[in-house]
Amino acid sequence: VLLKIIIALNNNQNIEENMMPNTSSGAQAEQLALEFLHSQGLRLVTRNFRGRFGEIDLIIRDGETLVFIEVRSRNCFAYGGAEASITANKQNKIRLTASQYMHQHGEQACRFDTILMSELNRSGIVWIRDAF
Repeated sequence: VLLKIIIALNNNQNIEENMMPNTSSGAQAEQLALEFLHSQGLRLVTRNFRGRFGEIDLIIRDGETLVFIEVRSRNCFAYGGAEASITANKQNKIRLTASQYMHQHGEQACRFDTILMSELNRSGIVWIRDAF
């Protein structure tokens, strides 16, 4: 936090603006992912499902298959980019949350996909089916 304040002061930026979480870019990435998936013939079931173990960005239907989608957008590759940010621990939380969703809504065939972006535009979307 201190480093962000120092950087903001050195760049004459508004400190409060610089300290705000970047939720708007996450929401933008999810919206772009949803539009992309819709163009591929998939339909939205729900967004931002919150369960006991975490949150699932998008739940989509692909025919008879329920698809749990993690959306990641990263413009910095210092730590491996968007794909590397979906750790084994994160995957486990998504699986547990999906299990909770399926228990609440009935057992169904499912898979886990990821949508990765390096920029907030449709041309930078990478869709990985059965990602984990």
